[in-house]
Amino acid sequence: MNALDIQNLTKTYPGFTLDNVSLTIPGGCVLGLIGENGAGKSTLIKSVLGMIRPDGGTVTILGNERRTPLVMEEVGVVLDEVGIPSCLTTAQVGKVMAASFRNWDQAQYERYLKALALPEKKEFKDFSKGMKMKLGIAVALSHHARLLILDEATSGLDPVVRDEVLELLRSFVAQEDHAILMSSHIVSDLEKLCDYITFVHKGRLLLVEEKDRLLEEYGLFLGSQEDVDALPETAVRARRASPYGAEALVLREAMPQGSRVTPISIEELFVFMVKEGK
Repeated sequence: MNALDIQNLTKTYPGFTLDNVSLTIPGGCVLGLIGENGAGKSTLIKSVLGMIRPDGGTVTILGNERRTPLVMEEVGVVLDEVGIPSCLTTAQVGKVMAASFRNWDQAQYERYLKALALPEKKEFKDFSKGMKMKLGIAVALSHHARLLILDEATSGLDPVVRDEVLELLRSFVAQEDHAILMSSHIVSDLEKLCDYITFVHKGRLLLVEEKDRLLEEYGLFLGSQEDVDALPETAVRARRASPYGAEALVLREAMPQGSRVTPISIEELFVFMVKEGK
């Protein structure tokens, strides 16, 4: 069973349309959403969660199209603004969540508080943004959810803590019936964690592909403008001038034998594709 199945999801606002988005996340996998501000990532996530009503399409969560309380208890959520009352301490948050979730695991919650170095007596309003995110992650991981939906959940965390959080997420998704949908502007986090990558641009999906396959399929060719212009058209997916000459996003298998093709990062690949789309 897929953890999440989205088919032809559409939502229109004045000046913006989330346009027939379809994607699937199998169990045991992490799918990363990459896109500029305003690309539609948060609209997609809020549509999945039922926070906004789409104009068309279907969303199936853990085999269920209806978002009943029992279904949504199996979804852990961390949005870019963590919705916890400002007057609560972490200990009080635990008591509230124990009354909110059937499967709340207080011992696990306390382990996460310790692992993430969160104070017991400090009120939420006095937390830094990074601490707020860490508390949101601790809550999301402490009620035995099977699907995590994370919108900029590593935002505001320093590199060491981000690495610790990514390790927690790896442990979560190691179970075959668990999955993660995650958006982040920190593309290196997605590159470390994700099995699948989705590029979102102006409400459309530019691609949905396995991360490893993307990195194997595409590469970067550097040379003079003449060198780039001489490449086979079937090989070149995008090109741009650089301070040192020219560069092209290329399909490795279509390049002439012996061509010097360097690896490309997911972030570079996204930038190339967005500029080509424009």
